[in-house]
Amino acid sequence: MTVRLHHPARKSFDSVVDDFFNSIPGLWNDGYSGINLAPVNIYEAAGGFHLEVSVPGINKEDIKVNVDKGLLTISYEKKEEGRSEDIKTVRREFSQRSFKRSFTVADQIDADAIQAKYENGILKLFLPKKEVVKDTPKQVVVQ
Repeated sequence: MTVRLHHPARKSFDSVVDDFFNSIPGLWNDGYSGINLAPVNIYEAAGGFHLEVSVPGINKEDIKVNVDKGLLTISYEKKEEGRSEDIKTVRREFSQRSFKRSFTVADQIDADAIQAKYENGILKLFLPKKEVVKDTPKQVVVQ
């Protein structure tokens, strides 16, 4: 598998904390580490890789997907909500937070043909593999 989380040579503080919390089973709810990361599932098929990113309640227009220099980045920047003063929050159990996920995309992926669609709170990306062109033997005539 050549699609993997992007980590610079030196881990950032966030990634060290993320690794720590992810290593403790049962500390957080199923699949949620408490860090501002959108959960991702990655599948490999014959024609390419499928990435599914859980981003419920976010408008597809607010999600950014970029590929630059072999790095696929998926991000969302939370906008400040304008609340009127006559509305008071009584209880708040969920919220949307900004996130950014980056993945290294190998040379075998056709970056120009990556597709993305958003349905039912899941961002689905397809990263097609490049067609393998086999070199055919060629006879060179000596003159």
